[in-house]
Amino acid sequence: MRFLSALSLIAPAVLSAQTTPVKGPLSPAALESAARQIVSKVPYPTFITTDANGHPQARTVQPVAPDSGWAVWFATNPRTRKVAEITRQPHVMLHYFDPVTQSYVALAGRARVVRDRPTKDAHWDPAWSAFYADRDTSVVLIVVQAERLEIVSAKLGVEGDKATWRPPTLRLRPARPAR
Repeated sequence: MRFLSALSLIAPAVLSAQTTPVKGPLSPAALESAARQIVSKVPYPTFITTDANGHPQARTVQPVAPDSGWAVWFATNPRTRKVAEITRQPHVMLHYFDPVTQSYVALAGRARVVRDRPTKDAHWDPAWSAFYADRDTSVVLIVVQAERLEIVSAKLGVEGDKATWRPPTLRLRPARPAR
């Protein structure tokens, strides 16, 4: 997990954006609200899988916004390494970093590859059409069902432990797999 925390250090500081700070104690609802604010500002999060040797593999993806149960969908070529890595090890992470507010959400969950056309149609983002001419064979969808969110945003009043830097964590109820 250290490599994920290090990602928040590499972006340059820039002017702050307008945000809505969390007030009072960090309730699950306040943490979720902060997480959704951060995620909504990050169009291209980093998707992290584990290769056959146990090494992390990171790449940028273009998902749709998480649904109400924190399922996140994105498209990819069926021959990519991420498809093989998910098939072998479904535990993954999406890392959303907003350089404007120096905030991040690390979304840990289980990924699944979706190949059937009706499900692809139901979750399709028109922005993906430019990359995938044939929705039947040239593309699969990946859905990540979040199980845990780690949130850090000084601008929103969501900060880690002062001694350990452990971020506030929101454990999500096990949801039915996204369809």
